[in-house]
Amino acid sequence: MMNNPTIKKYNPVKYYFIADPSFWPIVGSTGLFTTLIGLVQTLHKGTFGPYLMVLGVAILLTTMFGWFGRVINESLNGLHSAQMDKTYRWGMFWFIVSEIALFFAFFLALFYTRLFGITELAGDPYSLVKALYMFKGGATHHYLWPQFQGVWPLLTNPNPALFKGPEAVIPTWGIPALNTLLLLSSAVTVTWAHWGFKKGHRKQIIIGLILTIMLGVIFEGFQAHEYLMAYTELHLTLASGIYGTTFFTLTGLHAMHVSMGVIMLTIILIRCLKGHFLPEHHFAFEAVSWYWHFVDVVWLFLFVFVYWI
Repeated sequence: MMNNPTIKKYNPVKYYFIADPSFWPIVGSTGLFTTLIGLVQTLHKGTFGPYLMVLGVAILLTTMFGWFGRVINESLNGLHSAQMDKTYRWGMFWFIVSEIALFFAFFLALFYTRLFGITELAGDPYSLVKALYMFKGGATHHYLWPQFQGVWPLLTNPNPALFKGPEAVIPTWGIPALNTLLLLSSAVTVTWAHWGFKKGHRKQIIIGLILTIMLGVIFEGFQAHEYLMAYTELHLTLASGIYGTTFFTLTGLHAMHVSMGVIMLTIILIRCLKGHFLPEHHFAFEAVSWYWHFVDVVWLFLFVFVYWI
């Protein structure tokens, strides 16, 4: 048994607990909508964009604090029966499936751009494109942009006067490789912490979580430094054509997920310090570890298809 100052034995109810109606979903939706509107306004240099983003993020953090707290209280009061545990597991499973679909859509946009869009404009399609009868001929290249060459990463756009391309791209074996090592190491530390749950070693759990959080924060720091270097030294921005757009969309979306993962891991660490878990009752940790492993796997795809190939 773990050295747990709060819960000695978990005795859940035998019935399926149904929570009272909650206002947190609509509050969270409002915060997400406000954040996205603020982001769009900021990208278009709107006056109120940054303020809306800050307000939206504040609403989201408040929602997380309130909603998480409510679920935690339900767990501490023994309201999570075996059937409720299965419900949470299926819910987390389908949430991760939806996240996979989200990233799949953006990766699909990247692959479409590289395989079909760029080659169409260059008048030099891949054999796969011809086999699928998706090549419309070379008229676009011949009449509009005869000088355009379909090379990826795309440093020279079809119309450089309208969209100036970046001067260079992020070196693969610099910060991206280091960040890959950091995230792979964090997958090891969070798994090590999980082993601590199964063995009832509270100290191992806490050390593993602290290491995972530290690695995630360092990753975010390097990512921020990479963005700063891209904007100031390489002139790689959101406005530098399709390469810049896909680069910042995919890596930025992933960085946001890493930030969410760090927040959730921190909450789990606080709960461990308060003694909320037992070897037989710690799905909250498992759910966050699933999410963290998902973030790790997505980064591997980003490293290969955005930075490397």
